[in-house]
Amino acid sequence: MSIELVHATRGNLVESIYRGDIAVVNAEGDLLYKAGDPIEKMTFIRSSAKPIQAIPVLESGAVDHYGIEESEFAIFCASHSGEVEHTQTVQSILSKIGLDASYLQCGFHPPVFRKAADELVRKGITPSEIHSNCSGKHSGMLALANYKKWSLDNYTELDHPVQQAMLSSMAKCAHIDESEIEIGIDGCGVPVHGLTVYQMARAWANFATPLYLPDSMAQAAIRIAKAMFKHPSKVAGSERFCTALLSSGKGAWVNKSGAQGVYCVGLIDKNIGIALKIEDGNGIAASAAMVEVLDQLGFLNEKQQKELNSFHNPKLKNHRKDIIGELKPVFNLEKVM
Repeated sequence: MSIELVHATRGNLVESIYRGDIAVVNAEGDLLYKAGDPIEKMTFIRSSAKPIQAIPVLESGAVDHYGIEESEFAIFCASHSGEVEHTQTVQSILSKIGLDASYLQCGFHPPVFRKAADELVRKGITPSEIHSNCSGKHSGMLALANYKKWSLDNYTELDHPVQQAMLSSMAKCAHIDESEIEIGIDGCGVPVHGLTVYQMARAWANFATPLYLPDSMAQAAIRIAKAMFKHPSKVAGSERFCTALLSSGKGAWVNKSGAQGVYCVGLIDKNIGIALKIEDGNGIAASAAMVEVLDQLGFLNEKQQKELNSFHNPKLKNHRKDIIGELKPVFNLEKVM
C-alpha cells in the first residue's frame, strides 16, 4: 500500500498529502530499500523509459552511420521544453537522416517553457510537432527505422520493428519477459510500458551499471548515460528538475522524469537503480521525494543539497508571490537488505 511521502503545507496546516511508492534495487534484483509497496505497485513508466528506449537506436549503428553527435542524441532521452536549442537539435537530427519534421508522429503542443511559448506567440508561429516535448525521442525512432529501411509511416505502432526493439530493450533491462509488460499508449502516441515500481528501479540499475546486458546493449547504455550527464540541458531545459539533477550529479548518476509522478535515477557504476511513483501523479512532489531519497542514501554532499534545495523543499507562493507554504518529504526509507 502506498504511504505518505510528501506533505504540502499552508500556514500551520497540512493541506495536501502525496502518497506513493519507492524502490531502491540493484541489478541482481535485490530490493535494498523501499517505501510503500513497490513490488506490487504497477504503473506506466512513461518518459522515464526514454533512455532505455534509446538503446536500440545506438545499438543498431544508426547514430554513427548518420553522424549524429553526442550532444544531439542526448535529446533522444528528453522530455524537452521546446526551447530553441531543442528544436534546432531535432531539426539537425532529421536533416542528417534525410527527413523533415513532417515525418514526426508525436503530435504537438506549445513549448513547455513559458518563455519559449510566448516567443512563438510574439512571432505568430503556430506550434508544430518539432515543439513537442517528445520530438527528440521520435527523431531517434525515425533514425532507427530509416537506417533499417523499415516503414516510416507506422513507426508508432506496437507491431512495428522499432517498437518491438524498444519493448525488448525494456524487458532485458528489467530482467522480465516481454509478456509481463502491460502496454498502453503514451501522450505522444507510441506504446508505453507498464511495470512495477520495483521493476522500473531494476531496469534503471541495469541501464546505469550495465553488468548483465549483452555487450552491444551495454556499450549503447554507457554512451547514452554519458550524453545525458554531459548535455543536461538537452534532457529537459531551463528551470527543470531533470537538468538541475543531472548538472548537480556531474556524472555520478543519470535521471529522468516520467509523467504522472514517476521518477527514476540510476547511480553510475554503483549497481543501484531508484524508482518512485506519486500516487496522484504530482510531478513536483516526485522531484521532492527523489531528492530526499538521494539524501537519505547519502549520495548528496552539502553543495548538492544546496543546489537542489528549491526542488527538495519548494516554497509555495500565492499570486502576489508571497510564500504561503511549502512541500516537504515526510518519509523514511525502510532498509530491506
